[in-house]
Amino acid sequence: MVFQFFLTNGKWYYSHHKTQRFRTIIVDQSGKGNFSSIQAAIDYVPKHNKNWVYINIKAGEYREKVVIPGDKPHIILKGEAKRKTKIVWDDHSTTDQSPTFTVLAHYTIALCITFVNSYNFPKSNNPEVPAVAAMIKGDKCVFYRCGFQGMQDTLWDNRGRHYFKRCTIQEVRGGGFITAQGRKSPSSTSGFVFKWCKVFGWGSAYLGRPWRDYARSNFTYVVNPKGWDPWETKGGKEDLVTFQEVENYGPGANTTQRVSWINRMSIHDTKELTSLSFIDQDNWVRQMPINLK
Repeated sequence: MVFQFFLTNGKWYYSHHKTQRFRTIIVDQSGKGNFSSIQAAIDYVPKHNKNWVYINIKAGEYREKVVIPGDKPHIILKGEAKRKTKIVWDDHSTTDQSPTFTVLAHYTIALCITFVNSYNFPKSNNPEVPAVAAMIKGDKCVFYRCGFQGMQDTLWDNRGRHYFKRCTIQEVRGGGFITAQGRKSPSSTSGFVFKWCKVFGWGSAYLGRPWRDYARSNFTYVVNPKGWDPWETKGGKEDLVTFQEVENYGPGANTTQRVSWINRMSIHDTKELTSLSFIDQDNWVRQMPINLK
């Protein structure tokens, strides 16, 4: 049986009116909570934790790099609002090393928080290099009403199944590519799906480019007349890539000037990719202990 969960006053409220208490940790820079830093609260969570731990983060700008290790699953991070609760750092040495927020654990939930890599954000005269705001490597992770801000490679959706809803991704770098998805083989089940999204800004940007030969993305809204760039798959390998746009609207949705190798998927395949079952075959999203309405 699948229940709908609601978070209220330190309890989970189910649809059949039973309640389950869980551990709550409060992070408050003013010293009124259990910890004044988010990383300290995460460090406090037991390794190989099997029960949900709720970390309530009060409003403020937390200047720290935050890592959720792979041996600390079932953590919920909730801020007061994505404009009020921010985690900020400014690393830019390498893509792997630069993330302000790194998730290596399975079953991580983040709500109402903005993750910022402040290197060149706001834009300055410093060199334009990757500066990741968040890197997600754990499986079965959910981000709801979160923000991601950075210069380049702002959100690295690296590995695992991840569900983003009512989130905002912002880069200050003009032009470039909105996505860079990578699959190593045609049998890989990975892909990006953007459904009911809005893309806006200034300059001209491509919807995406392949990171590896078999990249796959499915869009529902966007930009540059050509739409897509072959990157390193040009020269006869473009047919390996699967890029698709469905029922978009707005100035960037006209596909008459798109590259010739853009795919025309069947209605069945399109519905399969845009259905929640694409990442939720075992109902993990539906069983997350939050209300995603």
